[in-house]
Amino acid sequence: MIKTKSGSSFHRKIWSVYLLSGFQSLAFSGIIILIVPLSFLFWPEDPYHALEMGIMISILFFLSSIGGILFGILIDKYARKLILFIISIFRGFSIFMLGFAIEGKGMETWRYFLVFVIIFAFFAGGAWPAIVSLSNDIIPKEQRSRFFGFLGILWSLFNTGGFIFASLAWTFGAWRLFFWIIGISITIAGLTLYIQIKEPKRGAQREELSAILKDNTIKYDFKIDKQLMRKTMFSKTNKVALLEGISTNILMGSVVLMILPYIQTEPHNLSPLFTGIYMAVFGLTGGLLGRLYLARVSDKYCANHPIRRIYFVILALGIGMSSFVIVFFLPLPHLTTEQGKDIPFLFTMPMIWIMGALLFTSSTISSLYLTNQAPILQDINLPEAQGKISSWNQLLERIGFAIGPILVGILLTMTALNYQFTIMIVILFIIPGILLWTLALKWYNEDANEIKNILKERAEILKSRQTN
Repeated sequence: MIKTKSGSSFHRKIWSVYLLSGFQSLAFSGIIILIVPLSFLFWPEDPYHALEMGIMISILFFLSSIGGILFGILIDKYARKLILFIISIFRGFSIFMLGFAIEGKGMETWRYFLVFVIIFAFFAGGAWPAIVSLSNDIIPKEQRSRFFGFLGILWSLFNTGGFIFASLAWTFGAWRLFFWIIGISITIAGLTLYIQIKEPKRGAQREELSAILKDNTIKYDFKIDKQLMRKTMFSKTNKVALLEGISTNILMGSVVLMILPYIQTEPHNLSPLFTGIYMAVFGLTGGLLGRLYLARVSDKYCANHPIRRIYFVILALGIGMSSFVIVFFLPLPHLTTEQGKDIPFLFTMPMIWIMGALLFTSSTISSLYLTNQAPILQDINLPEAQGKISSWNQLLERIGFAIGPILVGILLTMTALNYQFTIMIVILFIIPGILLWTLALKWYNEDANEIKNILKERAEILKSRQTN
């Protein structure tokens, strides 16, 4: 068990965040894995509606980015645990209501789903900035990769659980039950978090402030103004993270929406249930290895040289994403619908294992992105700006992710579902991210030192209040 300097496990202080994040991931992954079956639920007699389903997924990400900006302002002013509780109520309600959709009504059913996806997406935008802000004041700096790595493990577990749970529910005609159970679980998890979490002081984990903030009479109450915002939040490294998020997530959003219809429709016909199990066998194990082992390597290797986290981010982008793209060029087996459901038979095929090895590699290396990008942003921003900067970053990432499915829908429609040509177009979006982070290597230390100097000055101000 990981220990903090005080000897207590930080997991005990923040375990309810893991629970809420997990159930919210379960809901999200359930919607994603059912993207093809839902199309057939809406239009039973039609082929897969790539454009309409792409629009739905794009709205899911775009609205969450808008919501994140609004919540980011509130997060830097009010109790993070209260905001997370409110978010859980609305996200739980919207998922619960999806279970009442009427089958086979075409655009009418699609619009019903879209309404509650919009509610779910808008309130989803506040979750990540609130968690980043909260963890910045609870988790010791030298253990940030392990925290985000463990959080990533939970996401992987619940995402995979969502794949399997949703696929089983669909297979047995119980898809409504899936949405009802997950909706209620999200609400209960939010209430648990509100009761369990002790709201920390802002800046409590910054080495420049930690000693003075142990005094219960002292509170970090500084606010960021426009001049300070330009000086810190618009630093060169922050700009890199913001701009990189767009291009990288266009690629990520494209790949997510391409891979499922690619392997689940003609001529490959892999069933949703097999897809869920497959993701668990290869994607989950790769993600667990990366977030358990590579997160510890990151914390150890970057403890005295935080700039090294940037190298890990570049590695995650270059190798992690490229290895996943290769899947579209493998000679995957052509299967009947019945063969696509025969799980033991599928695992006898060498090409299935080769595809799994690529997914395993991608999941392992890609884990370095989450476990290092968030600590980089925490280190180069002030305590009162954690919600804002993470919501800005999320905004551009989600915009990129939202562009991805629409771009894919348009390209696949124009090319008559030519997946190979489409992936050759979208893979180009990985280049700007790698170039930008390479440039950030020149600016990171300067931007991090700027934050340290500001906090040292503020520590002296807080000490003067103590003596008075």
